[in-house]
Amino acid sequence: AHNPASVEGALARLAAVIESRKTVNGGDPDKSYVARLLHKGPDAFLKKIGEEATELVMAAKDGDRLHLVWEVTDLWFHTMVLLAHFGLSVEDIAAEFRRREGVSGIDEKRARLATAAEAESVVIAKGGKA
Repeated sequence: AHNPASVEGALARLAAVIESRKTVNGGDPDKSYVARLLHKGPDAFLKKIGEEATELVMAAKDGDRLHLVWEVTDLWFHTMVLLAHFGLSVEDIAAEFRRREGVSGIDEKRARLATAAEAESVVIAKGGKA
């Protein structure tokens, strides 16, 4: 189990709440913002991700640290809704961070392009499409 006070714990709790809001798990679009986003489908949460990314850029340009925190939080939240929709989790993202750890960004991108087929096979194996 995750330490409740940790970043991982907070993200795991949020992921569990998002998962519980799926219609298949009893989420009610009339009572839950997440259930409503998931019920409306990708266009709804993709629009929110675009809006939040734009607001994040604006907060960064303004140098407003408080708004940066708020906008990153909003962006992460809506991205987690997207992950849940596609049957992915923050653990999938953490695994990718661990895979990249200690590798230069330039080398990592080069390697990622060279091994895209391998990465696609992992996603496909989880039941998705690349």
